[in-house]
Amino acid sequence: MSESNRLIVAITGASGSIYGIRALELLRQSGIEAHLVMSKWGARTLLHETPYTVKDVQALAHTVYHAGDEGAAISSGSFRTRGMLIAPCSARSLASIAHGLGDSLVHRAADVILKERRRLVLAVRETPFSEIHLDNMLRLSRMGVVIAPPVPAFYARPKTLDEQVTYTVARLLDQFDIHVDVPRWNGVMDVASGS
Repeated sequence: MSESNRLIVAITGASGSIYGIRALELLRQSGIEAHLVMSKWGARTLLHETPYTVKDVQALAHTVYHAGDEGAAISSGSFRTRGMLIAPCSARSLASIAHGLGDSLVHRAADVILKERRRLVLAVRETPFSEIHLDNMLRLSRMGVVIAPPVPAFYARPKTLDEQVTYTVARLLDQFDIHVDVPRWNGVMDVASGS
């Protein structure tokens, strides 16, 4: 399989599991191979926040890796991918990646993406940010990492939370040149209809 058809998706324990789940759903529709790794806290959080089970989420991926398997394919630079999306990205994962602590497959895979100069996108889910969070984000941004907290946009006038999540995830996937069909800003506002 061509590396242009593979994307690593990690789900960590921050609130916002639905962002990683929606990314898997959209990748499946786009024909991109999703290689999933979920931290133990990511697995637990999704049970609290969504109607999905861990098996439901794993079924959306092309390949699933255990978070403790640091010998997995995605832990090697010789396994070529477009890059890695961590959605949601916890403050702990942010810190571990920023300081090279490869104590789980999520962190090791991100370290590989960094050393291979591939695209790493972190949907950091924390608020408010402390100075430590900001320092870690700046450190990674200087290395070329895209820091993309899932901040909602309202100009498309989403009617549901589901629409908002899909739009946000589409913007995350844009970072990998994976484009899905969602309403996008075209610079024209229809004042008469209020949109």
